[in-house]
Amino acid sequence: MHPTSLSRLAALLPEGRRLPDGVWLRRHRVLLWVAVLQAAGLLLLALATGHSAGTALLTVLGVTYPMALLLLPGRGRRVASAATTLSLLGASIALVYLLDGLTEAHFHFFVVIGLVALYQSWLPFGVAILVVLAHHGVVGTLFPHAVFGHGSAHADPWTWAALHGGFVLAASLAHLAAWRLNEQQVLRDPLTGLASRTQLVESADRLLTRGSGPVGVLLLDVDDFRDVNDSRGHAVGDRLLVAVGQRLAGCVRPGDQVARLGGDEFAVVVDGGPAVAAAVAERILMSLADPITVDGRPLAVHVSIGAADTDTAAERSAVTLLRNADLAMYMAKAQGKNRSVRYADGMAQAAHTKAQLLEDLAGATAGGQLAVHYQPTIDLADGVTTGYEALLRWYHPTRGLVPPVEFIPLAEEGGQIVQIGRWVLTEATRQAVAWSARAGRPIGMAVNLSPRQLADDDVVATVRAALTDSGLPARQLTLEVTEGVLVHDVDQVVAQLLALRALGVRIAIDDFGTGYSSLSYLRRLPADIVKIDRSFVQDLDAGGRSTTLVASIIELARSLHLDVVAEGVETAEQHAVLAELACSHAQGYLFGRPAAADAQNPPAVQPHALPAPRRPVTGAHR
Repeated sequence: MHPTSLSRLAALLPEGRRLPDGVWLRRHRVLLWVAVLQAAGLLLLALATGHSAGTALLTVLGVTYPMALLLLPGRGRRVASAATTLSLLGASIALVYLLDGLTEAHFHFFVVIGLVALYQSWLPFGVAILVVLAHHGVVGTLFPHAVFGHGSAHADPWTWAALHGGFVLAASLAHLAAWRLNEQQVLRDPLTGLASRTQLVESADRLLTRGSGPVGVLLLDVDDFRDVNDSRGHAVGDRLLVAVGQRLAGCVRPGDQVARLGGDEFAVVVDGGPAVAAAVAERILMSLADPITVDGRPLAVHVSIGAADTDTAAERSAVTLLRNADLAMYMAKAQGKNRSVRYADGMAQAAHTKAQLLEDLAGATAGGQLAVHYQPTIDLADGVTTGYEALLRWYHPTRGLVPPVEFIPLAEEGGQIVQIGRWVLTEATRQAVAWSARAGRPIGMAVNLSPRQLADDDVVATVRAALTDSGLPARQLTLEVTEGVLVHDVDQVVAQLLALRALGVRIAIDDFGTGYSSLSYLRRLPADIVKIDRSFVQDLDAGGRSTTLVASIIELARSLHLDVVAEGVETAEQHAVLAELACSHAQGYLFGRPAAADAQNPPAVQPHALPAPRRPVTGAHR
């Protein structure tokens, strides 16, 4: 074979990379069982072909004696693989002898070559070549009739020995190259080209066993990736994952390993302690702060990161670190996503509690455990209640009242939020009709739409059905969306909101000011109301910077002909500042806490009529 061809084949060989211990040990055990079964088969064959019992026993002994090397203290992989290979090849030689040099018996050598390829090492093949040359050359010279079944080989056994040795070498190269290509498929993610879970675990175990230094693992999950697949299609989702993988690869150091575990999950093995892992996680979050352009359209992508390291692990193993990082990642999801959380003791119990809550939530609606509470919205000019916001509450049979901050993200994650949101919308619209009839005037009702609901293709039909079934005029219904919807495809979000607005309902942007690009997207969103986040309102009575910020938001909304609702008003000082800034509406404990419908009593006086939704302004999607 030409030297260049040999070098190309050699480049495919995996000699420099060790198989994971568990994989190697499983393969070795299989080969040991094959060797034992071959010895038993040769014993029966020797007796069946008329050989004496002594010959049969000597044959078995010749096949099995190399396994004695396995008993050597401290023997490693090389000794174990060489001993097993000698035993398997011994069976090939015995088979040729028992069948009186039958040509077909020589094919057993090639069967053995295929078996020892499982070791993915040159050593077994070197042993095989030496044994074949010695058997066909030396033994073939001394006892040609016992080795070769045809006369042409009797005259020149070394030529035939060289021929057989060449066949063994070619077979060795072919088997190792095939295994290398197969291992590449196993060790590489076919979509992103990053390492697979198998290679990640192997890299982590190598770092963990190499010494006692610290090792960290980051587990990353793309936030709300399912919505990207649902709204843009799986092809776009795949291209997004490839782009995410490229950015991750650009955030790590040469000694770190980036892998895709499957779906929208990635992982990074960090050669260092918690400080190093935290720095890598921070670089990843900063890298993904910029939207990723797919098919010419930007997509905002965030990830939740769980970090684990050997400082907090019960044992130095890749499985333990991955499990801990997974728990920390779910904690990052629960805390609001787009952040990194390091594993700490107690997270396992928290994860168990979360899983139990998620299971209980599945039956909460049917079990009558969910309730809708209502918080009034006040017109600051005359102090009259103009409407209510519907807020979901969960009364768990054993845990009592579960805070919304705990179960709403669970409902989002598990997908139950679509069904629950449909139920809340039905209850709230019916209640608004009842209150309007009692008060003798239109009472507005605001209902929150989650990002998952907004991405649902049936959301427009759901809202239309709720209005039709309840008889509520569309202008009395406000649908509130948070700036979190901008994490998804902005064009798709605008299209959905325009379709909802075409029904006659009003659109409110909730928690305004907390998003990453509020001002840049406000002109594009078809909004009627801006709700100032409570974090800014709570700082008003302290004379802080929030006063200037709130004043700017109110002025911006006024210039865009939007109504403003200030959330979280709790003190008279905050009320006074908002009135001075000409804020039109407010919500908060100062005016009324969320309560069940029978605890609310809308006054039967006639305030200003509820405004109808504005029509789109020329040149802007509003």
